[in-house]
Amino acid sequence: MNVQVHAKDITLHPSTKAHIETAIESFTKYSLDITSVNVHLQAEKKGVSIEFDIHIAHAEPVIINQTDDDLDAAIDLAIDRATKALRRLHDRMTSHKVGSTKDLDTLDA
Repeated sequence: MNVQVHAKDITLHPSTKAHIETAIESFTKYSLDITSVNVHLQAEKKGVSIEFDIHIAHAEPVIINQTDDDLDAAIDLAIDRATKALRRLHDRMTSHKVGSTKDLDTLDA
């Protein structure tokens, strides 16, 4: 998995970067084939904007945008939203499988 963290107009402390990378590593528990994760942090007029761009093989990318006044709060909210989106994608992929009519058992009367 390729992970890139970009910060624009923000000084990114090593502890904050480690927190983001730890959260990204926890995304692997959903058994999705995540190819790359791009994180963009940017200072805005009021607060901070964070964007998670999660690319998954054989699926559409998951893009999460979050804006907040506090950097840590924005990161935590974005991580929670990304976790929820990946969990839902995992559930959709595992529980909505269409079975074939050949797999049905015949009833003997």
